[in-house]
Amino acid sequence: MVTTEQIQIQTRGNNHVINITDEVAQAVAGSGISNGIVTVFNVGSTAGITTTEFEPGLVNHDLEAAFEKIAPAQGRYVHEETWHDDNGHSHVRASLLGPSLSVPVVNDKLTLGTWQQIILVDFDTRGRTRTVICQIVGE
Repeated sequence: MVTTEQIQIQTRGNNHVINITDEVAQAVAGSGISNGIVTVFNVGSTAGITTTEFEPGLVNHDLEAAFEKIAPAQGRYVHEETWHDDNGHSHVRASLLGPSLSVPVVNDKLTLGTWQQIILVDFDTRGRTRTVICQIVGE
């Protein structure tokens, strides 16, 4: 059996980190699938999805500091020169993080660790409404 749910997430951009664990868990609960896997996929190329401990120091400082070292906001990006915009770093950061995550579903529950949450990180330079697809496969 396969079911697909869309989640709409309002973001602020600029490294906004959002805990979407509850929304994904609701999609799984409504799927009728007890055992299988959920793939969580961000539609778009300037945001990514991963897991982390959703605590203020990490999500409000440490992740942003790490991505700033890897792909600085004020760096030179051919993307910006080509398209005359300001989000080349957003595309690089999102590509490094990746657009999706798969989580096993066992006995109607996401198999996440005690301190592990699913997060969406919006790297773009402005807020937007993000679409996240949850596709649940199993029985």
